[in-house]
Amino acid sequence: MVKRPHRGTSQSIRPVTKRPPAWCRFKDPAEVEAIIVKLSKEGQSPSKIGTVLRDQYGIPLAKPIVGKRVTQVLRESGLVPPTPEDLDVLLKKATSLRVHLEKNRKDVHNKRALQFTDARIHKLSRYYKRTGRLPSAWRYEAKTGSAA
Repeated sequence: MVKRPHRGTSQSIRPVTKRPPAWCRFKDPAEVEAIIVKLSKEGQSPSKIGTVLRDQYGIPLAKPIVGKRVTQVLRESGLVPPTPEDLDVLLKKATSLRVHLEKNRKDVHNKRALQFTDARIHKLSRYYKRTGRLPSAWRYEAKTGSAA
């Protein structure tokens, strides 16, 4: 077997930036923080806020300008969601899989996907309980698909 060149890693690592790029027109940290808070009050998730900052405002990263991440800005302003975003997405996915499996009981592939999703939820919840982002009384019931 012949080894072909240019088949290695994609090199899609974001470069380390300590200050905002010269072409970025937003230089004031208070202005960017105000945009982040405004978008959060409109109901946007932290990852969606980052996408909107990049696409609509031309801000590639909030951290070099503000000095903090988007979630840190939200935490300081008291707008951080009660459950972390990745756990919330997994809970919604598990709910939609359960609804699908109620209609299609013989769908073994999605039954397996639900098992993987439930396992990921339990693993993430253990991590967030350990780090203090979730209360220790938080529980996920896999049979009913509810979080309490």
